[in-house]
Amino acid sequence: MLLLGCIKEVSDYELVISLPNGLSGFVPVTQISDAYSKMLSQQVAQGELLEDLNPLSDMYSPGTLVRCIVTSAEKNADGRRSIKLSIDPKKVNKGLNASALASGMLLSGIVSSVEDHGYLIDIGVSGTHAFLPRQKAQNYIKAVKKGSDLKIGQNLNCLIVEVKNKGRVVCLSIDRSEVAASLATERQNWTLSNLLPGLVVKARVQKVAPLGIKLTFLSSFTGIVDFMHVDQEKSMNYSPDQVMKACILSVHPTSKVVRLTLRQAFLHPGGSPNQLSSDRMGAVVEESTVKAFYKQFGAIFELDDGTLAFARLKHLSKTRKSFKPILFKSGCKHKCRIIDYSLMDEMCIVSLKYQVIEARFLQYQDIHTGDVVQGKVFALKPIGMQVKVADGIKGLVPSLHLADVVLKQPEKKYNIGDAVRCRVLECNPAGKKLILTVKKSLIQSKLPVLCNYEDAKPGLITHGFVVCAREFGCIVKFYNDVKGLVPKNELSSEPISCPDKVFIEGQVVKVKVLKCEPQQERLLLSFRLSSKSAPDDKKECTPKKKQEVKYQIGEMVDVKVLRKKDNGLEVSVLEDESNVTAWIPTVHLSDFVTNCKLLWHYLQEGDVLPRVMCLSNKGERTILSRKSAVISAVQEEQVVRSFSEIQPGMLLTGYVRNVMPFGVFVEFPFGVTGLAPKVSMCDKFVTDTKDHFVVGQTVIAKVMSIDEEKQRVLLNLKVSECSSGDSAAESFALLNQYFKEMKEIRNLLRRGGESSMAQELCGLVPGKELQLVVQGVKEDGSALFSGSCVTGLTVTATRYHLGGE
Repeated sequence: MLLLGCIKEVSDYELVISLPNGLSGFVPVTQISDAYSKMLSQQVAQGELLEDLNPLSDMYSPGTLVRCIVTSAEKNADGRRSIKLSIDPKKVNKGLNASALASGMLLSGIVSSVEDHGYLIDIGVSGTHAFLPRQKAQNYIKAVKKGSDLKIGQNLNCLIVEVKNKGRVVCLSIDRSEVAASLATERQNWTLSNLLPGLVVKARVQKVAPLGIKLTFLSSFTGIVDFMHVDQEKSMNYSPDQVMKACILSVHPTSKVVRLTLRQAFLHPGGSPNQLSSDRMGAVVEESTVKAFYKQFGAIFELDDGTLAFARLKHLSKTRKSFKPILFKSGCKHKCRIIDYSLMDEMCIVSLKYQVIEARFLQYQDIHTGDVVQGKVFALKPIGMQVKVADGIKGLVPSLHLADVVLKQPEKKYNIGDAVRCRVLECNPAGKKLILTVKKSLIQSKLPVLCNYEDAKPGLITHGFVVCAREFGCIVKFYNDVKGLVPKNELSSEPISCPDKVFIEGQVVKVKVLKCEPQQERLLLSFRLSSKSAPDDKKECTPKKKQEVKYQIGEMVDVKVLRKKDNGLEVSVLEDESNVTAWIPTVHLSDFVTNCKLLWHYLQEGDVLPRVMCLSNKGERTILSRKSAVISAVQEEQVVRSFSEIQPGMLLTGYVRNVMPFGVFVEFPFGVTGLAPKVSMCDKFVTDTKDHFVVGQTVIAKVMSIDEEKQRVLLNLKVSECSSGDSAAESFALLNQYFKEMKEIRNLLRRGGESSMAQELCGLVPGKELQLVVQGVKEDGSALFSGSCVTGLTVTATRYHLGGE
């Protein structure tokens, strides 16, 4: 079937064509012409770009009318009809032959060669050579603004100026004024087998009907103008025998039915139809007025700005059963939404469906990078998962983004039709490209979305994902293909010799921007989020004069609190004549993180702390610790004093030195450190490492592997792997130590000057019975209590400690 269409969108691989009656089709890049296809094949064979091969965007523009032929019409995966077209002159003009060519004919041609004095044009007629002189093309070249010359593959509306040698040679013109004035006549010998869309003819009205007009033209031809292509301003004034101009829209090859249009934009060849303002697409119109209803097709509406719109029958109600024709009498008002614009009908396409009116997305332009969207899985492929976000909007979840960890068998996790929650990584409306992720860490992130280099201000902290880990560091990618480098020295506060062993492709990480050069698209990043140059226990002011090392690691001393500072206690060692000062970091006051803060709060200057262990004597100060588990490990010689003593399988007691997105660094007495990667941190899946560990937390770690050459230790912190065997005894010892420390804290509370609430807390000892009143029950089954014995306090009992039934 031959059709007149209008280019709607241009991409690298196809032209999207608007067709009459609200339809759309596409022309693949291989259906332009023989000359263009030959150059494409050469480029593929050579593996390099050809200088003379221009992309479609350099030759075609939206709004241009083109003749095309339907090559196939099939239903695609989502049930929509896919119309494949061709603008190849050999197919469009196949009804023409050399003897039928005549001066004044208007037909399609495509540039096949650029010569010194003009252009060779492929008009698809066997045995005919068509030539376009340069002087006949200058006017057109200036108007279309696609360069100073025509290009191979460019589609032209050609007027035959002269025919020589019985049609073997024809001379053409594409001068805009000559083309616009052309008119198909009987003398040009047009027949039903070679009649072309886009021809403007003089026609006579034969019959006027509710659904359109029947015309006669070129003496013996008859055609139909349907209700969508009647000039609305003159629709009430058409009468039999009236003569007017009409443009051929389509020619059916078998039924020979010819359809025409009376719309003004098509009555001058080479013109363009009116286009819709971009801000109107997707607009909701509160009141649109029914102008006409056609029970087999749909209804025409007048919108609030006076423009006309068409709603197909299926868009007038939610279902066919719920449709009521009485609601669509002329003058009835309805709420609708503009969902498309038909260039060939110069009419908005609207929908009255509630779900369409309320829909968040109607077109790719509605979606923005960083948006969280809902979709349904409709295909699983080796490159990833295809997701349908809305009608006509599809996205791809690359295999790297199917989960927080790489899935080897995604078909076990996802099924066709599954609803999925995604976040937009990249959206290119022009190319209809939508890249999504289903990584929970990215979807749930509350940090700013980095989607361009201009927004990458130094100090910005955001989430990204690792795409490459090498000896030089890591490449981290963000949204809209923005990416940056984390150099090796910024991977951690601890040295990492082999980044590729610590970081995996696709791993979500939190990074800080150090420097950005937007014009060069260069971005320098860091995994070290804190602005501190050293851990808290090493940042405090040190004495001006370096102290002589007097205490060895593991040696026990009694100390007195000299000063309280934000992150620890400055103490002096008792029974030392030289008044040696030392430092106890807050996190080393106890094995229990919560007790550390309480002890720091209630200890006062002058308080004496017995049996504190020397943990480190490096640098200009001595670091002490009160962690009972660490002290016991040193005293029982369950420690390693150097890297050479470490063996795989060892269980060592240490404390968390640093928590990073990729894992946890653990330090042991005598300064040996190791890394527990994210996958070895917990028996449960770890999304955010900070949800499981904090700096200073006492841990038992199992040595998994060592690298003597790089002085690297890999650890496992999973409870299932780190038990010595008697877990009950271990738990009892920890509980006993906790109660001992709580008793110490209560004794500190009892000192004068504390509040009455603090005194009440002191009286709450394990085993004491209380008379309480239930205040409420939470969703997790725990209960809240209050009572006179705990005035001002809230008491909680978990569902495991409520007793009875």
